[in-house]
Amino acid sequence: MIYFDHNATTPLDGRVLEAMLPYLKSCHGNPSSLHRPGRIARDAVETARAQVAALVGATASQVVFTSGGSEANNLALKGLAWSLKPGHIRIGATEHPSVVESARLLAGHGWDCRTLTVDARGLIEDAALDAIAKNPPDIVSVMLANNETGVIQDVARIAALATGAWLHCDAVQAAGKIPLNFARTGVHLMSLSGHKIGGPKGAGALIADASVPLTPLIHGGGQEKGLRGGTENVAAIVGFGKAAELAASELQQRSRWLRRLRDRLEQGIEKLPGATVFARTAERLPNTLQFAVAGYDGETLVMLLDRHGIAVSSGSACAGGAREPSPVLLAMGVDPALATGAVRISLGKDNTEAEVERLLTALGRILETGPPY
Repeated sequence: MIYFDHNATTPLDGRVLEAMLPYLKSCHGNPSSLHRPGRIARDAVETARAQVAALVGATASQVVFTSGGSEANNLALKGLAWSLKPGHIRIGATEHPSVVESARLLAGHGWDCRTLTVDARGLIEDAALDAIAKNPPDIVSVMLANNETGVIQDVARIAALATGAWLHCDAVQAAGKIPLNFARTGVHLMSLSGHKIGGPKGAGALIADASVPLTPLIHGGGQEKGLRGGTENVAAIVGFGKAAELAASELQQRSRWLRRLRDRLEQGIEKLPGATVFARTAERLPNTLQFAVAGYDGETLVMLLDRHGIAVSSGSACAGGAREPSPVLLAMGVDPALATGAVRISLGKDNTEAEVERLLTALGRILETGPPY
């Protein structure tokens, strides 16, 4: 299979696996133990903590390891809200389901939760920004880069406007694809995930400023400064750290290559009859393209491409199973019929120009035969 679904998950980098193997085979100590095997495990976790921090310009003390991006988002919103009196939360209209559902839960516990509207490009509208500038809410959560369209939000501007608010940023898709600096974004909390950058599933992080009051979701044991109880997943954390180190050192090279592939792909798709590329004029991640072809259902196109040996997605993997139009595209004002046809292509560092050409050829052949219904 040619794999074009890297925003869902990335293949495990061989160098990452090599770094993990000792902690899967022989280095089996509990990081909380005082004996030598425990100290070896603790040193490995702390090395990874520094590696993850370096990827986003944070300090090691600001890194709280979690099981992934969804847990990090939940800890950010619920952990912060449960440390405060119920007030006002504002989230972007195109947020990841883990943020949307967390906000929905808090709405049932006395919080006033509303969305910040976006324009046709997927960027938060000026009117919504003006509103939070005039009446800053207690919590604002805006993702840095959208997992479906790849649209990049100006989080630093939002942070400057929402003075007095606690600001959380879901940077799961952005990390390792564009330069990040935690302090310069102006946010207080930032979510990351290892398996989006060539690391293993089961390891993520919440970058948290020391000033943020957080109540843990998981109690017991006192790990991660008391914010996430439970024995650390040492091998996965080591893998996350190595993946972060590689992503930081190869960032410019990867970004240039991915943009080159995406631009070629976009040129080819725009020539297809009835094709629409979403958020075409917005600043986007270098690896992400979302499009639809009039008259075609997105899941149908995904399965037809699968028959050609090509893996793509019809939207967010975390919202899989739903045949409803993408909430992200609906928030952007896309017609529901067209939104139902959305297909996401997310490239990875090991994809080739030949694979892009095979995808374009396969799409052309599929469209020549017409919709299969």
